[in-house]
Amino acid sequence: MEELVRDISLPEIKEKVLVNEPVSMESCQRLKKTTNARICVGRSGERFRTETLLKFRADHAIAMDTVWSHVDESIIDRLGFYKVQTMVKDKEEYIRRPDLGRVFSPETMESIKKNCIKKPDVQIIAADGLSAYAINANLEDIYSIMVDGLQEKGYTLGTPIFVKYSRVATMDKISEALGAKVTIQFIGERPGLATGESMSVYMAYEASSLKPESQRTIVSNIYKEGIPPVEAGAQVIYLTDVLMREKKSGVELKL
Repeated sequence: MEELVRDISLPEIKEKVLVNEPVSMESCQRLKKTTNARICVGRSGERFRTETLLKFRADHAIAMDTVWSHVDESIIDRLGFYKVQTMVKDKEEYIRRPDLGRVFSPETMESIKKNCIKKPDVQIIAADGLSAYAINANLEDIYSIMVDGLQEKGYTLGTPIFVKYSRVATMDKISEALGAKVTIQFIGERPGLATGESMSVYMAYEASSLKPESQRTIVSNIYKEGIPPVEAGAQVIYLTDVLMREKKSGVELKL
């Protein structure tokens, strides 16, 4: 009975080779250690094996959960973020109306201008995006190392802002409102079937809604099995130096 009720989320399940009589078991095992892709899973006739199908459905359920879940705002409060919300009213509207997740009401824009530091060297934003789990899992570690590193380099930091029901473009509106030099946004990535905890960092020099999407420099795949948040924080600090020195970002920046 124990064999039938194993936890399919365990790491050893992911690493297991399910191909019957592979030519090289060692090669299959080595391949599986290099990727989260569903390889060496075998077949039962024309179909997936039961174990593979159950793992697929479990991963799909995690992806669905993270899209519809909310960020743990006790983390946001503990880190001292100023909280605002886009024009979106709820999660369902957030999924259906991405355009509303890019803009703020006039009242919200005024509150940002009134309550947040103006003309900082670096403006940090956390946005829920399409993965609440990503922010819950990674924000605290990456934010702490970045604040320490940026302050040590002498940069002035703006009021950290958390945006609920946010798309990437909210960073442009905040940058314009506050006159930030470099704007850095943490945002939950659209979950796939490998993880629901992956976060991206979008960066731009003098971010503006008048500039194209190509203005952004991106560090992605931030989570414990991708780029660990502490390592990603160090990368973002380095890139901040580059953006400040070169006074540009995105495709214009030749790294």
